[in-house]
Amino acid sequence: MSVSGRTRMANWLQQSVFVGPAVLFFGIVVVIPFLMSIYYSFTEWNGVSSQVKWVGLGNFKQLLLEDTDFRKAFWFTIRFSVAGVLLTNAAGFLLALLLTKALKSRNILRTVFFLPNVIGGLLLGFIWQFIFVKGFATLGELTGIGFFELPWLGDAPTAFWGIVIVSVWQGAGYLMVIYIAALMNVPKELSEAARIDGASRLQMLRSITVPLIMPAVTVCLFLAISWSFKMFDLNLSLTKGGPFNSTESVALNIYQEAFRNNRYGLGTAKSVIFFIVVALITIIQVRFTKRREVEA
Repeated sequence: MSVSGRTRMANWLQQSVFVGPAVLFFGIVVVIPFLMSIYYSFTEWNGVSSQVKWVGLGNFKQLLLEDTDFRKAFWFTIRFSVAGVLLTNAAGFLLALLLTKALKSRNILRTVFFLPNVIGGLLLGFIWQFIFVKGFATLGELTGIGFFELPWLGDAPTAFWGIVIVSVWQGAGYLMVIYIAALMNVPKELSEAARIDGASRLQMLRSITVPLIMPAVTVCLFLAISWSFKMFDLNLSLTKGGPFNSTESVALNIYQEAFRNNRYGLGTAKSVIFFIVVALITIIQVRFTKRREVEA
């Protein structure tokens, strides 16, 4: 074997040793279940029986034409995602702007705002459920302020905004860290030159800061969209989809269909549709914001 052949063989063995186990486990945990779910979406199966009945596109026709609960869950998820993505990114960006200033306590504040992201979604949901039901009710009785007396988890509009509030509170700190890293890389010379030329802070923010941190915006929008669409644990612990399924997300609807109603084939069909929609939305978002990066 030639020297170049031995070098290629050595490189291949090195890559196999370091990358091979990760690729193997990724295939076992992600790729194979994904392909199996596509197969089961064309079948009628309860998830337990050994009998699997092939129904072709029957599940998809039923979902698109007959399943009003799935369409209702999809509409709720879209509304929640729009509100959650915009508010989480806005809160994270504003916190980043504040905590890149020369504040003595900025490191402590960064830790405090990041902490909610460390708490698990189910635990966080149960904590906020207690706050909405017991804490706000007590404050309402003591102060008489109407905001605290609202039926936060008992009415469809307030339950929707209750989930949004908790989602923003949990995710803003994580996005804040990304935005802080991007803001710290903005050249100070540009800001100083713009300030000397008489630019206002708003003009500097719009014309200098935002264009230069567009890569971070791309990442944060992608993360926020994925978090919002696959939201499950907060939904389950806060409202369980209530009242009257008005706050049921698609992820919770798929869970109920597959594991509560024992209609695994129909549940996987919902997950396939859900995957296609989310993939299309994220591809469009990434391409749009990437184009803005090139312009910047």
